[in-house]
Amino acid sequence: MIIKKASALFWKSGRQSLQESKMAKEPEMVKAERLEEKLAKGGKVETLAEMSDEYRGHLTHLMMMQADSELAGAFGYVPWIMKSPDIKETLQVAQIVKDEVRHARVMYRLLEGLGVDVDQYYQSHNFSLRVARDDIGTERVADDKRVNIFYYPIDTWYDFIMFNFCMDRGAGHQLEDSLDCSYKPWCDGMEGIFKEEAMHMAHGDHWVEQLAQDDKTRDQAQEALDRWYPRTMNIFGRANSPKNKIYRRLGLKKRDNDEVRWAFAKEIKSKCDLYGLKAPSWQPEQHKMTEEPFIPG
Repeated sequence: MIIKKASALFWKSGRQSLQESKMAKEPEMVKAERLEEKLAKGGKVETLAEMSDEYRGHLTHLMMMQADSELAGAFGYVPWIMKSPDIKETLQVAQIVKDEVRHARVMYRLLEGLGVDVDQYYQSHNFSLRVARDDIGTERVADDKRVNIFYYPIDTWYDFIMFNFCMDRGAGHQLEDSLDCSYKPWCDGMEGIFKEEAMHMAHGDHWVEQLAQDDKTRDQAQEALDRWYPRTMNIFGRANSPKNKIYRRLGLKKRDNDEVRWAFAKEIKSKCDLYGLKAPSWQPEQHKMTEEPFIPG
């Protein structure tokens, strides 16, 4: 019985490999049409052989943005392991850093499956690079794929907390689309990442409430919020972006950039009202927003 089961598994695996081999040799137009039909029916992509060149290119780009931002974000938090206010927070920040590095590793492993030489890529980029400017805009500071908010230094504990409060929440809103995207391995990886990001958000919420309720720290907390909220609002990309439309057609995104942005803004406003802070005003400045959204974690 065991032999029969093993044999059946072998032949099933063999047929699958043969099918993938045939698909890999298909003309690009045929492959693209087959993929479009599958996506139209709500199907999930599981193998490289199923992907059109267009799909693979956009998928690789989006996952690289997430991977680089996860890693750069972790490196930006590292100094606050040592500079946190007490031993409890030293452990908490260390855990957040560990989580973010793990998230990066999950994404880089997925990218390896798409043919990216991750070790070579990692060694050729400086993910600890920071730029001391008040406003970077959308300028590409280096040639990694992190979103520009990760080039800003985190100078104070208030900055750390408001970055945690705003950026981790922004990441959570973006990740909602990735949880049910058309590439199944990405969906699977997102489940664990999303749960850990929820814990990071809870950490930020706890500290924002604490700082806002103390007369000695409220003004500094508000000042840091005024700094990081606009930067976070700019990460979601431009409204009605042509690239976002492509991502949605390919099932890699579900919503327009602006829809995600205002869902985030609504939640921040609710939190600020609860904690006694003022939600900063924000007006869209297209020159400060990239065409495409950032997908962090």
